[in-house]
Amino acid sequence: MQRKEHPVILIIDDEEEIAALISAVLKREGFEHVFTASTAQSGLDTFERIHPDLVLLDIMLPDGDGFELFGAFQKIKPTLILFISAKDEEMDRLLGFALGAEDYITKPFSPKEVAYRVKARLKHLSAHPIAEHEPQRKEKHCFGDLCVDPDAGEVWKNGQLLDFTAKELKLLLYFIENPNRILSKEMICRDVWQEDFIGFDNTISVHIRKIRLKIEEDPSEPKWIQTVIGLGYKFVLDRRKYEA
Repeated sequence: MQRKEHPVILIIDDEEEIAALISAVLKREGFEHVFTASTAQSGLDTFERIHPDLVLLDIMLPDGDGFELFGAFQKIKPTLILFISAKDEEMDRLLGFALGAEDYITKPFSPKEVAYRVKARLKHLSAHPIAEHEPQRKEKHCFGDLCVDPDAGEVWKNGQLLDFTAKELKLLLYFIENPNRILSKEMICRDVWQEDFIGFDNTISVHIRKIRLKIEEDPSEPKWIQTVIGLGYKFVLDRRKYEA
């Protein structure tokens, strides 16, 4: 994702007073381009028009739900998504993170806190400017029946394109770029989620389980992403080194 000096933010919440309040706080914090929508359809229309860098997305909307809208957004343009919801149920939070959301904020919340969370998510984007010239293409990773194209954001297995969320792809690339190395959940959380590990244990497990279901012939006996009991996970490229 390219760095922007003035990022574009979209707030989708059917409680228009809340959306207006968050918008006002974000603008006071220096964000100039903040848009709002109150339905799933208007949110999708606005998204297609402005191509935002970050979306604050309510889960419960009058004409749809935020989880479905999340998928529609990612097909248009990989985007930072922060779910906001009045529901504080663990399964909803896990589903949000499993889809690839950057954060899950429960109502009621402080608009000032939301602004700081938005700043934190955009900080990494701002810290990595992209040169004006054509960027160098990243090498494709092909091994066995799998091929991962980082530039296209695609994962192929036996010639078939797999359906990967942005977060799943980022996690898989993290494993591929650190082959045959034990990666603890703390390391994964720090480097992929860019968060402290507390509270992310189940989220990481869910993502790895979903990736295994997509790339492994037998997810219960994984060939690529192996569990190292008590230590973490290892992406094994040359299994002969680790077989007795």
